[in-house]
Amino acid sequence: MNQRLQKIWHNNSLTIIMLALFLIFLVGQSITGFEQYNEEQTEHQQHVITYGEYLGSAHFVEAVFENWESEFLQMSMYVLLTVFLVQRGSAESREPGAGTTPLRVKRNSPRLSKIKGFGRILYENSLFLALFALFIMSFFLHAAGGAANACEEAMQHHAQCYSTLEYIGTSQFWFESFQNWQSEFLAVASLVVLSIFLRQKDSPESKAVTDPNSKTG
Repeated sequence: MNQRLQKIWHNNSLTIIMLALFLIFLVGQSITGFEQYNEEQTEHQQHVITYGEYLGSAHFVEAVFENWESEFLQMSMYVLLTVFLVQRGSAESREPGAGTTPLRVKRNSPRLSKIKGFGRILYENSLFLALFALFIMSFFLHAAGGAANACEEAMQHHAQCYSTLEYIGTSQFWFESFQNWQSEFLAVASLVVLSIFLRQKDSPESKAVTDPNSKTG
């Protein structure tokens, strides 16, 4: 059993650590968000809620999916754009002028890579499609959470509530989205450009330390 766990850790340590950090920070967000929410409720002489109630609240849902939305948009667009666009010298780009990667089906190739027709097209683009689907899901959950949260605040001030679709048309929703989207694409652009000149030894996101700046990919 111990050897099995060691093998799982050895083969999946990057995913395990990334998911562990995700959960740590998500719990941290939920705790601090819970405290902030109840502080605001107290200031406005409204009833406070329990931690369990907060996890299902519009305030928490909006905050979580507002950020997931920008992450999945950035990753899906990055996957798609790197098919067509290049940056000479970047570790994050294909070589300029490189053609389409030839498909060579091997004995140990994934089963889905061996099918033909529309199914093959779907599998060839499945990474982008999955990431973009997660973006769409997060986009509408952000909108739904935002609409519900705005409705709670509106009721306190005897104002009109928004439906989810109506909330998507508000400046507040797009302000929340754009403030995250711009930072995500700036971060990607920084990685693309900095990887031309800078190195991180042994990282697959970097060129080898001794590679010339002009080397691409």
